[in-house]
Amino acid sequence: MAPPPRVGLIYDVFSDYTWSNEDPPDADAEFEPIETVDVLEEALRQCGAEPVRVGPARALQDRLCTGLALDAALTIAEGQGTRNREAHAPILLELAGIPQWGSDALTLSLTLDKATTKDLAVRAGVKTPPWTVFSGADAANKDALPAPFPLFVKPRYEGTSKGIMPVSKVNTLDALRDEVNRQTALYRQDVIVEAFIEGGGEFTVAVVGNDPPRALPVLQRAVEPTTGIGVHALERRGAPDREWDYTIAGTLSESLETRLCRDALRLYQKLECRDVARLDFRVDADGTPYFLEINPLPTFAPDGTFAIIAELMNRLYPDLLADVIAAGLKRLGVYPLANRDPLSSGISLAEL
Repeated sequence: MAPPPRVGLIYDVFSDYTWSNEDPPDADAEFEPIETVDVLEEALRQCGAEPVRVGPARALQDRLCTGLALDAALTIAEGQGTRNREAHAPILLELAGIPQWGSDALTLSLTLDKATTKDLAVRAGVKTPPWTVFSGADAANKDALPAPFPLFVKPRYEGTSKGIMPVSKVNTLDALRDEVNRQTALYRQDVIVEAFIEGGGEFTVAVVGNDPPRALPVLQRAVEPTTGIGVHALERRGAPDREWDYTIAGTLSESLETRLCRDALRLYQKLECRDVARLDFRVDADGTPYFLEINPLPTFAPDGTFAIIAELMNRLYPDLLADVIAAGLKRLGVYPLANRDPLSSGISLAEL
């Protein structure tokens, strides 16, 4: 009997990197708790694979140089530094000839850049809030605004709601300049300034699999009632230590869920995502959804989006995660359990 395939787990924890006092207070917001690695290990074992903990991209590089042998690898490593940081581990795996579960380096770099992703969304026929890119407050004049106030400001190359605070929603030109200054100085990058969509709520769509990809049940997100910003964005590391009030804005009707799933699947395919991604949307008062951003490295934390979806589907989280992982391993040709049912959860574009 052949031994189980060895699947490497590439991941970050806060202590893997050297941080300075000049780094933002939420510099590690994208990193996972060790419990995420635990649940991924359990899911891989359910697939019949042997999980191998590797650590961050730097550890992968060192271990490859000393003979690390893997049949495949699953990376959730966010990296540190440049806008290509999510691609560090995939590039090393590509150079080593190790098949990689999940989206490749090009897709990860493209989708981390919110401006490039928005351009591609427009090409795919998916609505996104009108936006512009500012490199500093000097560019923030009334003739350069993408839409009327209120506007929303966020870093161009960050994820996990990094940089977002209540002051990120702005209603005046002075407030816009202040927020552009704050974010460009703190994160040392351009910012996206976009129309703030409100009136119909905020939603997230998880997409899994390939040939065809499938959208899982849509989740509605709570928003802070004063600003309308998603509570999940305000609760991240580095936010003020407080309990946030929340409300559930809008209604997730069957027709809206269909539109959200259709847009999510179109973008997943347009951006050539593989195996998994999470897409965020806001809806206006007329019920029109607007794409915000996509994350092909979504959290698999035991209290995150996929764990909540598993609960809604009355499934154990490691079991659902094993289905998602197994579908990707099958794509790579290292599917270890021939008797495990193929991924069938969710709805495909052809079924909408």
